Amino acid sequence: METHSADTEYLVRKGSNAGYRLLSLLSPPAYIAYTIARRGSFSINGLLRSTWVGGLAGAVGGGGLAFARYSFTSPDQVRVSRAQAAYDTGRIRAEDHSTIGGVLFAVLTPAALWNRARIANLVLGGAGLGSSIGMIVHWTRSATGDPPKAASPV
Repeated sequence: METHSADTEYLVRKGSNAGYRLLSLLSPPAYIAYTIARRGSFSINGLLRSTWVGGLAGAVGGGGLAFARYSFTSPDQVRVSRAQAAYDTGRIRAEDHSTIGGVLFAVLTPAALWNRARIANLVLGGAGLGSSIGMIVHWTRSATGDPPKAASPV
């Protein structure tokens, strides 16, 4: 039973990560569309805030869905799903690109836009934007013929 809990925890972390990446990518266009639809004024602070709040909601939602899915699945199926997730090089590469982009933009966004938004929104929103850009880079690299090499279990 202990391995089932560890496998479920691992898959919940992966689901939370995927939810963060997805909603961080979808939040900026949704904010822009909302601003245009209500004929409001666009602000960098609002864009960055929507990005990190959307990412937070995605992380909570993705983790919750993964927990609901894997906590009621048989331990053997969860173990197989964990092994597939651990050796999925496309997923690992997407997470790496997303993390690199998030860290890079969490530093660069406050440096570039210091007086345009609040510091928390600059850092957290910059990380969300960087995560989105990292995902776009990953998809572009995969689409242009630079797929990740398949990993084999040792």
